[in-house]
Amino acid sequence: MADQIVATPELREYVRAMSLREDPILAGLRTETAGLPGGVAMQVMAEEGQLLTLLAGLSGARSVLEIGTFTGYSTLCLARAVPPDGTVVTLDRDGRWPAIGVDYWRRAEVDERIEVRIGDATKTLAALAEERGGESFDFVFIDADKANYGAYFEASLGLVRRGGLIVIDNTLFFGRVIDPASQDPDTVAIRAFNAAVRDDPRVDVSMLTMADGITLARKK
Repeated sequence: MADQIVATPELREYVRAMSLREDPILAGLRTETAGLPGGVAMQVMAEEGQLLTLLAGLSGARSVLEIGTFTGYSTLCLARAVPPDGTVVTLDRDGRWPAIGVDYWRRAEVDERIEVRIGDATKTLAALAEERGGESFDFVFIDADKANYGAYFEASLGLVRRGGLIVIDNTLFFGRVIDPASQDPDTVAIRAFNAAVRDDPRVDVSMLTMADGITLARKK
């Protein structure tokens, strides 16, 4: 059995050339985001956005929850995956970043599928559970402050239906998770989160060595 190959820059470019389908609307939003402070590091890779669209579509998702909007690139990818009467509820603490994505959502004709909620995500998640009840979402994407990943995951488990998929970004965290010298709060939080999800009997789990690490957790 062959071991995993090393993804050299040249091989990554080949994969991108053979599979990436980023259209001008997505590319425009990516370019504008890249010009923001921290924009390159904070937005998802184009390949990851395309994977989110594929996964949400395969899940048959009609109701999607996103924790962490930023400028809305992943939001746009997810909104394209749901049917015209589907919804993407996306959460962010600061309204100025999602506002950047609004024009792109409109141009892609998916803006009516997207509901932005601004504020502390833990409070918003509690409010959604109160409003909608449990198991009211088909698909969840978590890409927000790392220290609260455990709380976001727990809330998501209550909100996603059985068989629903939770996708978590940045679970390799720039490779720092394997560096003993990296003891900053975010890295420590991600390490603890990864171990907890690995051992959680409520989900089937797979961690992908794509982008900055992507974990898939399917609620049993």
